[in-house]
Amino acid sequence: MEPLYLARESRVHRLSPEVKIAAVLLFTIVVVVTPREDLTAFAGYTLLIALVAGLARVPAGWLLKRATIELPFVLLAVVLPFTGHGERVDWLGLSLSVDGLYGAWNIFAKGTLGVLASLLLAATTSMRDLILGLDRLRCPTVITQIMTFMLRYIDVLIDDARRMRIARLSRGYDPRFLWQVKAFAVGVGALFLRSYERGERVYLAMLSRGYSGRMPSGSGSKAPAAEWVVSSALPVAAAGIAVAAAVLA
Repeated sequence: MEPLYLARESRVHRLSPEVKIAAVLLFTIVVVVTPREDLTAFAGYTLLIALVAGLARVPAGWLLKRATIELPFVLLAVVLPFTGHGERVDWLGLSLSVDGLYGAWNIFAKGTLGVLASLLLAATTSMRDLILGLDRLRCPTVITQIMTFMLRYIDVLIDDARRMRIARLSRGYDPRFLWQVKAFAVGVGALFLRSYERGERVYLAMLSRGYSGRMPSGSGSKAPAAEWVVSSALPVAAAGIAVAAAVLA
């Protein structure tokens, strides 16, 4: 079950996962280090995201709907113009802090671009390929292995939780109120114990089959140089936009 992956036939989908991860990471770094006053640079970054989304055949509505995950941070940013210090301006009878306005814009612009870039990566790369790409980028082995097991057993845990809920309902007990939270807590505890015991059994089974601390490497060759060149277009273009905005400012 991969709710964020969109199976499409596009050049972006066909790129090796490690080059896409590196491109998104470098693009995000460029966005983060861009001064918040360079408004034209952020407009350019938005155009780059739109161009990549078009090449990847990812609908704009799909991106915008899932980008609402950043709403709590946007709500926090709305407060800054009213609570900031320093120079103030009047707008529609409201006294707003200039530094607070820039701070709110900084959170909104950089957060939105980071979320959109991450969503594009998730939409064009399956979870298995993401883990494989991280492994090829020399991400610590313990992290990639934890992610691999999480991907493998998350559906098992969800199915266990579903069966436990069905068992409660079949016995006429469906806790819905705060004073009935004990049943839910007991269920979570039982699910944790089941998961822990299953993990111990799986680990022993792996040791008996020669596990030495590293999972077998995935199939497929590493990304060719041409793909690195293609993927570098995104961060290089972003860096060019940042430099041009700084020169013209």
